Amino acid sequence: MKILLLGAGGFIGANLTERLVNERKHQITALDIEREKLDETGKSEEIHFIHFDIRGNEKELERLTAGHDLIIDLVAMANPSLYVSNPIDVFKLNFTENLKIAEFCVKHRKRIIQFSTCEVYGITAARAFGEDSSKHPTPFIEDDSPLIMGPVKSQRWIYACAKQLLERVLHAYGLEKGLNYTIIRPFNFIGPRIDYLPSEQTGNPRVFSHFMNAFLYGTPMKLVDGGVNYRAYTYIDDAVDCIVRIIENSGGVCDRQIFNIGTPENEVTIKELANKMRATFDEYFRQPGDPYPEIVSVSSEEFYGKGYEDCDRRIPDVTKAHKLVGWRSKHDLDSILFNTMKYFVEKHRAKQAGIQRVPDLCAKSFS
Repeated sequence: MKILLLGAGGFIGANLTERLVNERKHQITALDIEREKLDETGKSEEIHFIHFDIRGNEKELERLTAGHDLIIDLVAMANPSLYVSNPIDVFKLNFTENLKIAEFCVKHRKRIIQFSTCEVYGITAARAFGEDSSKHPTPFIEDDSPLIMGPVKSQRWIYACAKQLLERVLHAYGLEKGLNYTIIRPFNFIGPRIDYLPSEQTGNPRVFSHFMNAFLYGTPMKLVDGGVNYRAYTYIDDAVDCIVRIIENSGGVCDRQIFNIGTPENEVTIKELANKMRATFDEYFRQPGDPYPEIVSVSSEEFYGKGYEDCDRRIPDVTKAHKLVGWRSKHDLDSILFNTMKYFVEKHRAKQAGIQRVPDLCAKSFS
């Protein structure tokens, strides 16, 4: 099968591309505007990579779509600080540009796997009714749960709304035009090559990278609004296992389906995550002279800017993934944190020592 992987240079894309290349079952064309994470896989010579921006290149994008059997669309602007500071750009890329890909798939009758987000679920019903969601652990179910967004004045929701709207259009194209789609809603994937350290690169990455930066560079571990919101983390290798099963689509079971990919057992508050990461670093990685960062609470407006509002809780129901493709995640939170922190620590120590490449950066020493 000829697979066109859009957004192959990101965290999920690079890990998925590496797996597909290693399996040698399919012909992969990887597109993105950057390839640094792909180069880290050690497979760069085996990857057919095209430096490509989908914006403003419709003719070539259509040609590439027509020439492949399966389109995997990972293109997204997925950074909460950008939802607040650049909402129009976020909407245009996440909906308008991605809609073109879907329409090319309709025109040329291609199957598409569209990556969405768990943020389409918005806030919990408990919070919407003024109740404490910590006392109401209700999993989100793909085909049943209501999708509840915050107020318009909180432009942070424009990302989730754009993704939700794209899902609805794909569903409509499936009904009216026979589009063969599968939608994936990732729940907080984590692992080697996630994001970057903010002391080494400008920007505002996800919370794990901020906390990791604190251990290596001494910046404060900032708990947004006290770190009371919950997240359920999934190891990237487990996530890729599920994605590959969806790609193979045995018996067509994934046709026109939406899948949560997540690990409900790994749910923690952000404050608990901070403490777990600090304990893991102290036990396995701390060296003399390493900073000991303080944990501080900051408001969401101070951290992200005016117009930010957070999802209070995201518990995935993964019954469908288990039933249709036989998938369950394997890694608990302790092993996920160890493996991912090990990657960043080794990379940082190598940089300090002036070593260009460290072998076995992604070794799973804690399973």
